[in-house]
Amino acid sequence: MVPRVQPAPREREPLGAGSGHDEPTELADLLRRSARGDQQSFARLYDSTSARVFGVVLRVVRNRAQAAEVTQDCYLQVWQQSARFDAARGSVLAWMLTLAHRRAVDRVRSAQAARARDAHYAVREPTQERDVGEAVVDTLDAERVRRALATLTTIQREAIELAYLGGYTHTEVAGLLDIPLGTAKTRLRDGLIRLRDQFEGETR
Repeated sequence: MVPRVQPAPREREPLGAGSGHDEPTELADLLRRSARGDQQSFARLYDSTSARVFGVVLRVVRNRAQAAEVTQDCYLQVWQQSARFDAARGSVLAWMLTLAHRRAVDRVRSAQAARARDAHYAVREPTQERDVGEAVVDTLDAERVRRALATLTTIQREAIELAYLGGYTHTEVAGLLDIPLGTAKTRLRDGLIRLRDQFEGETR
């Protein structure tokens, strides 16, 4: 049975406030419980992340009603795929925001395709060059990357995952994490320096 979620995000006290636990750990625990069918944990996961997820979707689709629909679709996907989440590949929040962004982009593309069919012409999307960060990551051994990412702080790792594994720009990373652009750039710079030092240390 799939639990019902609200059509629009609700404001709640962030996870970890006053509990002595950090938010990423709390979210990972709630997702694990959701994977076992715990609907209360899924509801808490929704309450704690829906504002960010809705914000990401709204920035893409630019329509609140459609954003609410896409957000619900996203949480349905999270519920269905919670057991498949691999913590070694990134944080729960980064995973959820990536899912949300992809679903929002899919909605926009679907609407564009429908309009194109109605107008009797096909829209061909230009081939995009791969992000330099993605090309670098592709050349590295996956296990080596996971070891290096594990040396970063949580906030550095989330930014790096979104920018170089998720393919987002610095501005998009700032928006996804709801932080100033300068802060996002600092986290990325510090994280990259730490990764570089880690890789150089392995080659000595």
